[in-house]
Amino acid sequence: MAKNSVLLALLALSFSYLTSAFDPSPLQDFCVAKATTTVKLNGLACKDPSRVHANDFFFRGLHIAGNTSNAAGFGATQVSAAQIRGLNTLGISLVRLDFAPGGINAPHIHPRASEMLTVLDGALEVGFVTSNPDNKLFVKVLQKGDVFVFPVGLVHYQRNVGNSNAVALSGLNSQNPGLVSVASSVFGSEPGISREALAKAFQIDANTVDKINVSKF
Repeated sequence: MAKNSVLLALLALSFSYLTSAFDPSPLQDFCVAKATTTVKLNGLACKDPSRVHANDFFFRGLHIAGNTSNAAGFGATQVSAAQIRGLNTLGISLVRLDFAPGGINAPHIHPRASEMLTVLDGALEVGFVTSNPDNKLFVKVLQKGDVFVFPVGLVHYQRNVGNSNAVALSGLNSQNPGLVSVASSVFGSEPGISREALAKAFQIDANTVDKINVSKF
């Protein structure tokens, strides 16, 4: 009986660590971020609750298409605590994704959030790659109304494979999921990773490294 109690206690402790792996649960009804705060303590400092109003929980603009007139043919409209200050400490955010024909949201990582994507219009090829040593690709072509999930911290991408514009909406379980673009992080860091290291890592020559245009990522 004592062994069972210890086992149950260990299981409860492990689940408590799992549940705290993402944004912590709020300790009050809301913590609307102060507009002028520079204080960051796993979130933003709270506005005086007596000065909170409905607009602190409101955003208008997701009906407007993002700008896709760039090399990637992709635009994103983010709705996080920066846009809706009432999202502060609530552990969620949203993003509208717009794709021109052939447009791509290049391989990237959200280090602090899983993502659930819903296609609103068009056709998207989506996929993610598992961690080492398998590096297995899970890929699917989605149509309007389809939903796909990207697990936290894994490299993933979306690409428009239709002949018209595509639109998707993604929910993320963090108010600040973070974004690490694989290409721009590796080839566009400041200071830059040495060309010799990159050439060796990607098994290409150093001149090819020099020709890669990071501004297009």
